[in-house]
This record gives sequence, structure tokens and C-alpha cells, in this order.
Amino acid sequence: MKIIQIEANIDDMNPEWYQPLMENLFAAGARDVALIPAIMKKGRPGVKVEILCDASKRAKLSLILLEESTTLGVRFWSVQRQELAREVLQVKTPYGSVQIKVGRDARGKIINQAPEYESCRKLAEAQKIPIKLIYQAAMQAKLS
Repeated sequence: MKIIQIEANIDDMNPEWYQPLMENLFAAGARDVALIPAIMKKGRPGVKVEILCDASKRAKLSLILLEESTTLGVRFWSVQRQELAREVLQVKTPYGSVQIKVGRDARGKIINQAPEYESCRKLAEAQKIPIKLIYQAAMQAKLS
């Protein structure tokens, strides 16, 4: 699958507009969106917006970036990517069940694992305990 990186530098936009911009980019199919602080020309503080997407989403996401930000242009190019095989598993904790994102290598060995934020947040709210306790319990739980 061909992956495209789209980016633009912005130094004149109301910071309150970045959250809805990110939400709309994700809703339109962005795989990832990053806002990176940068010093722009003439020493102005700014933000570099970076978007990763499937090639088929490039035009749509570029248009959203142009329409919903103050940039006058975007750059894009193909990028290569190496990924772990991903899956989401459920683990049982003393507080309830939590989703864990797992990354495996080609041999099936678990290389990375991380609790899913929304799963932990909801459980922490329901149990009325700090989210860090849910994270810690999820990381100690046995994967099924």
C-alpha cells in the first residue's frame, strides 16, 4: 500500500482551530496527524502540520488542510513504512476488562504493547479511580 506524507507550515493561524482541523483530517481518513512546533521565517513561532495517509486520500486531505487552515500550499510525497502486525486484545484487570494494542514481528513475537487510551479512560471513569491505575493493571495483566 502506498503511503503519502502531506505537510504544511503555518505561522498565522488561531491556535483554537488546530483541534477541529485534526478531528476533520482523522474523520476523512488520515492515518496520523502531527502538529510540530517550529520557528518559521522572520523568527515567528509556527506549526508544521504533518499528515500520513493512503495515496487515495491525498487530494481530499490536502483540500481539508487548505480550506480549514491558513496555509497557502501543501507539500506531499510517497514514504516507505515498516510496520508490525497489529491486533487489539482484551485483558482482565482487577478493575474490569481493558483493550491492549499489540504489535508482533514476522515470527509472531510481541514487540510492543500498550493499553488503548479510550478503554482505560472509560474504565477509570466508571470505577472512579485514576487512569494511571488502569494502565498499570493492564500492563501487568496476562495477554490472552
